[in-house]
Amino acid sequence: MKLSTVIETLVVRPLWDGWEDRDVKGGYTSDLLSDVMANATEDEILITIQAHKNTIAVAQLKDMAAVLICSNRPVDEAMLSTAQEENIPILITSDNQYTASYKLHQALSQ
Repeated sequence: MKLSTVIETLVVRPLWDGWEDRDVKGGYTSDLLSDVMANATEDEILITIQAHKNTIAVAQLKDMAAVLICSNRPVDEAMLSTAQEENIPILITSDNQYTASYKLHQALSQ
């Protein structure tokens, strides 16, 4: 499923425009970045509350499709600018991680 379709289906908000509309093959939910580095795979969406630039570095390292920040956590300018430089879309949702993960699973299972 394309990232743009995921955004519409989950009703999440991208923080910036101009990112590549790539395929999403799954999701990985974790707040422990070392866990993400060890277990996430490319083309997944990282579902987390970790709203800082190190999250983008890990997502870029693992070639992830996007980062979904849950619970409307604020994203600082350093994270946003790093995401734009690395072409990693940041998505925001009011959902908690459990709900966001479930919605993504449902969307990708259709």
